[in-house]
Amino acid sequence: MKKRTIIIAIAAILLLIVLGNSVYVVQANQHACVAEFSKVVSTTNTPGLHFKIPFIHTVKYFSSATQFYDIPPSEVITLDKQNMTADCYVLWKITDPLKFYQTLGSNSVAEQRLGDQTYTALKNAMGTLAQADIINMEDGGKRNEIYDSIATTVNEKAKTYGINVLDVKIKRFDLPESNLNAVYARMISERNQMASKFTADGNYDASIIRNDVDKQVNILVSNAKANAAKLEAEGEAEYMRKLAAAYNSQDKQDFYEFILALDALQNSLTGDEKTIILDKDSDLAKILAGQ
Repeated sequence: MKKRTIIIAIAAILLLIVLGNSVYVVQANQHACVAEFSKVVSTTNTPGLHFKIPFIHTVKYFSSATQFYDIPPSEVITLDKQNMTADCYVLWKITDPLKFYQTLGSNSVAEQRLGDQTYTALKNAMGTLAQADIINMEDGGKRNEIYDSIATTVNEKAKTYGINVLDVKIKRFDLPESNLNAVYARMISERNQMASKFTADGNYDASIIRNDVDKQVNILVSNAKANAAKLEAEGEAEYMRKLAAAYNSQDKQDFYEFILALDALQNSLTGDEKTIILDKDSDLAKILAGQ
């Protein structure tokens, strides 16, 4: 009885082992490759429980999600033979697990291959641009064209490994220490030249504006002086006309001269000296003398 119990227990254990090796579980965002003696017989990315032949089939899992690979910084040479250090990354995913398993077999090998291909495409793209164009590249659309070109090139080669490259981006460009000071000096010189040009253009525009204003002022002053002279002449003419009309007879002229004489006498008596000398034949002397 005891021996029978042991046999049943052993059989149950063996059955559990067989059953455990007969199934495998695929998670979400996961590829599973079932291999029979290193030869893939089936692939699936359907989440859930799946069956296989125990002890004969083995399962290799790969992620089906988008993966990020930060490529180590590497040096590239520009069109004008200047060294620059590029730091970039790649977004990629496995789209054909069978091809991926047969050609690469692991993520580490895939990242190494992607890094090499990205560096080659990046080196070729940067080799068509001068260092000054790269440093002064302010147009985001132009940068995106370069990124898209690199991503397209890498993706075409990565398809042979069952990989789809979604994006390639350059995080930053660094200058080697030997070139850093020279490039900064050149950038400062360029900015100083731009500042000088803007200053010269501003001074030129300001001189034009000042000359135009001075011209307008001179015109206004000349017109004002001409109008003033005209008004003054007209006033003098009107004054002379009215004066002539007021003293158009001998009596009026004599009265006017008498008034002027009185005004002169009054002005002469404003000081402390009260003595005046008059001609005995003058009208004023005669009036004062009661004649």
